[in-house]
Amino acid sequence: MPIENSIEGTVNFTQDALIFDYELLIQREVVLDIEHCLLAAAGTTLSDISVVLSIPVATAQCSAWLRDTLPNADVQAANSTADAARSVGERSVAGEKGLAALAPANAAELYGLAVVARDIADHAGNQTRFVLVSQHGIPQPTGHDKTGIVVFQRADEPGSLISILQEFAARRINLSLLSSRPTKAGGLGDYCFIIYADGHVGDELMADVLRDLHTKQGGVKFLGSYPAAGDQAHTAREHADARWQDADDWVAHLRTQIRD
Repeated sequence: MPIENSIEGTVNFTQDALIFDYELLIQREVVLDIEHCLLAAAGTTLSDISVVLSIPVATAQCSAWLRDTLPNADVQAANSTADAARSVGERSVAGEKGLAALAPANAAELYGLAVVARDIADHAGNQTRFVLVSQHGIPQPTGHDKTGIVVFQRADEPGSLISILQEFAARRINLSLLSSRPTKAGGLGDYCFIIYADGHVGDELMADVLRDLHTKQGGVKFLGSYPAAGDQAHTAREHADARWQDADDWVAHLRTQIRD
């Protein structure tokens, strides 16, 4: 499932599905370079195209190109780029004309289409973060992990967001993504916060954050702890872990001195 794009940001329909529609846990993530292509039946030219199918995220990433190159085309939503290519392939075989799909180039071979235009995104360096999800289980910590949560406010009041962020800042935990979504239940202005942070629920620092948020906020939905893409070192968090353990040991030593 796509959850974040380097051009459009958070992929809202996926995040909403994880928050409101399904009880799933993220198992891993992968970051892929995205090259959007325009696919159509063999022999189709740009001047022939009147309908373009793709997911809204993809069409948004190519909006300037579509506006300049195919200003009169009807842009229609599909469930995925693969579904768009499949639909164009099947409908073209059935005799329908003027159809095209925004999809990766490899979809052309899969669905019997030709590449009419390549690399048509409005910005270079287009990347998307995808996650693999499952109904059960949390992967073992690797030392290079992420944890995703959704925090629901107890009340919409000044300082609500900063009180959430301070839990992470106090423990030197870096956030890799922060966004907000309407709760869809409380009317205008009622938002929940989506947070992806460095660390694993198996780490004491992250576990402590989750305990505090669960106690102080209106609710916390756990999206998963999983291996992060890439191999960057998180030395700041490792040092924070060591300091936290030292502090924990100190408090434990003090407690041994409590008289019976």
